[in-house]
Amino acid sequence: MAIAGVYDPDAPIVLFGGDCREFLATLPAGAARLIVTSPPYNLGKAYERRRALDVYLAEQAEVIADAVRVLAPEGSICWQVGNHVDAGEVFPLDALVYPLFKRHGLRLRNRIVWHFEHGLHCARRFSGRHETILWFTRDAYAFRLDRVRVPQKYPGKRHFKGPNVGRPSCHPLGKNPGDVWSIPNVKHNHVEKTAHPCQFPVELVERLVLALTDPGDLVLDPYMGVGSTAVAAVLHRRRAAGAEIEPRYLSIARDRVVLAAAGRLRTRPMTRPIYVPPAPSPPAGLPRPRHSSRQRSISSCSGPVPTPRS
Repeated sequence: MAIAGVYDPDAPIVLFGGDCREFLATLPAGAARLIVTSPPYNLGKAYERRRALDVYLAEQAEVIADAVRVLAPEGSICWQVGNHVDAGEVFPLDALVYPLFKRHGLRLRNRIVWHFEHGLHCARRFSGRHETILWFTRDAYAFRLDRVRVPQKYPGKRHFKGPNVGRPSCHPLGKNPGDVWSIPNVKHNHVEKTAHPCQFPVELVERLVLALTDPGDLVLDPYMGVGSTAVAAVLHRRRAAGAEIEPRYLSIARDRVVLAAAGRLRTRPMTRPIYVPPAPSPPAGLPRPRHSSRQRSISSCSGPVPTPRS
């Protein structure tokens, strides 16, 4: 598959090597149906230069202004951020960048919480186990809920009163996934792991791509990293464009997109349940905990526990 290095409206994939502000300046107004990205958090990672928080936010304001310009009239911007931490104090970036979008008249549709189980273990505060996605649109926007429904928790549930008594009360295609998404983050044993230290999972982007775009639409990532957004777009027959300033990550992104287009890139399936480890056995020599009669009764009614999948 041919991958363009500069913006071309006819190219299915554009991967630009350089600053995202340079790349965004080459895109025409209204080009992108979905802009989804995870900018640096100003933590001094290998791919970023730490600076004063006000300077960082001023740079974000520039990029956001450019992103709004290239957003299609009914398009969406999804800005995935965590926290900036300085001298042990936490600064929630979603709260800090929110006004930068509002100044352009955008409307916040959801503040999505991305929950995961693994990360830095803190000693002087609770360990962070979530980040957020701010989903902004203009007044009109596209939202395809049926494409991203998830299995019902109680699929056989029925109305117990009223005119529909006895009829199924659940949507036949599944339920709305809600605004708290439990999706494993990409750590050392994740099937998608690359050299990037803060890579986000493809399935996180897939849900956004499916719900907010149609085949053939352009999906844009200003801070592309190793190309997870572009991969999600390609897997679902969308066009992809992104910018990455670090040559090593750009090379990895290109390789992943080529594999995805050929159907050979390994990713974690959207339908795979979260792995739940078995309860640990007590240390040798200690008795196993005894259940009360009430606990035994509850356990006996709960049915068999399915074997978890990794």
